[in-house]
Formats: sequence, C-alpha cells, structure tokens
Amino acid sequence: MKIIKKTGIVAFWLLVWQLLAIIIHNKILLAGPAESLNALIQMAKTPDFSASVVTSMLHIVAGVVIGCVLGIVLGAIALKYRIVGEFISPVVTTVKSVPVASFVVLILIWIGSDNLSTVIVALVVFPILYLATTNGLSATDDKLLEMAHVYRMPSANKIRYIYFPALIPSYMSAISVAVGMGFKSGAAAEVIGQPLLTMGNGLYRSKINLDTAEVFAWTFTIVLASFVVEKIFIMIISIIKKMFVPASANNQAVNNKDEEVQDDN
Repeated sequence: MKIIKKTGIVAFWLLVWQLLAIIIHNKILLAGPAESLNALIQMAKTPDFSASVVTSMLHIVAGVVIGCVLGIVLGAIALKYRIVGEFISPVVTTVKSVPVASFVVLILIWIGSDNLSTVIVALVVFPILYLATTNGLSATDDKLLEMAHVYRMPSANKIRYIYFPALIPSYMSAISVAVGMGFKSGAAAEVIGQPLLTMGNGLYRSKINLDTAEVFAWTFTIVLASFVVEKIFIMIISIIKKMFVPASANNQAVNNKDEEVQDDN
C-alpha cells in the first residue's frame, strides 16, 4: 500500500511538472520530465558521462570518509580531554558557519581544482560527525560506565557493550545528513571550481548551453548517486551494529532513551 501511495504522489508531481512545461512552452525556461529523461538517456550513451559520475562519486565518497573519520576521532578525543574540546570547538563552529563558496575559493587558491570536492566535502561532513560523536558519548549511561570502572572492564568490551549502543543511533541519522550535504557541497564545489570530467562540470556546461533538460538530467544523476551512497553507508553501519553490538546492549540503550523521554515528560 505504501509503495502504491508513494508512486501515486511521484506521478502527481511529474504530471504537475509536465503541465507547467506545456503551459510555459519554453524549453529554456522549463523542460518537461519526458525531455529531461531523454536528455539523460542521450548523456548516458557518451563515455564522458560515466567518467564524470565515477570521478565525482570517488572524490565525494573520499571526502565523506575523511570527514567521518576526523569527526569520530576528534569527537572522542575532545570528550575525553576537555581542553582539546575547547580548542576544537571554535574550529567546528567556524566550519559550520562559513559559506561553502568561501571555502571553495580558498581551496582553489591553495591546492587547485583536482581534489577540490574531496576537501570541501570533508570540511562539511566533519562537524556533523564530530557533534554526533560528542552528543552520543555524552548520552552514555553513567551507571554502566561506573559499573565498568568498578569491575575493570577491558576497553574493547566498554566500546562494544557501552559506547557502540549509544553511538549507533546518532550515527544512523548523522550519516544520512552527511552524505546528502556532502553531495550538495561537492557538486557546488565542482560547479565553481570546474574540474574536468565531473558531474558539477557537466551541470555547469548545461547551464552555459541553456539546456534546461540536461540541467535536470544532471541534477537527477547527482540525487540518485547521493541516494545510492547513503544507502550503502547505512547498510555498512547496520552490518557493524549486528556484528559488534549485542542485542542486550542495544535494548539497554533503547530503554535508556525511553527513560530519558519519560523523565522529560
């Protein structure tokens, strides 16, 4: 039933899009879904299209991975050593506040356009995972930590039975946001920096040629790539959860969350 409902909603908005394209009757201002699909099919037949998609995805995924690793590692260190957190906090605030375009211009000056999207995506993703890590670790059950200290539980077991169950829910939502933001910022960086054989470069060329159908086609490609990568990352986290987080520990984490909600009420 849900699939039928979602299909109907998508069909409705495609119909609205097509009707608007017919009413406006100007392909430069608004190309319809049929024209955009045809443009995508024609683009997919060219060797540059697949090369652009692969190149952009590799750079953006690399940026997501780097940003995640930095955010997780520095977040854990910052929570363990408060002085480190105080020094990192202004950096996180700055990275969150400064417009992506400003970073793009600076990175272009410093390192050029070859690895531009990787660096930009890493900068965008880093604060998301940093805050997810610090918030997740801060929400760890103090009673469990006290028990682990009393019984001298090994660090590996503390991570598996206490920290992982607290972090996994935060990481699920954080990764979803990070991948989406990563593709948005990565594509924007490519549009500005113009590295060859990238999705952003293809989007820019379509804009220069006033080919709205291709603009929609490239946009759909970027959204689809983001969706696929997001699902892969979520699947990896789910596998890690099943492998390393015991069901009992996971249930305890859920119960703690429920207790917090009840206390708030």
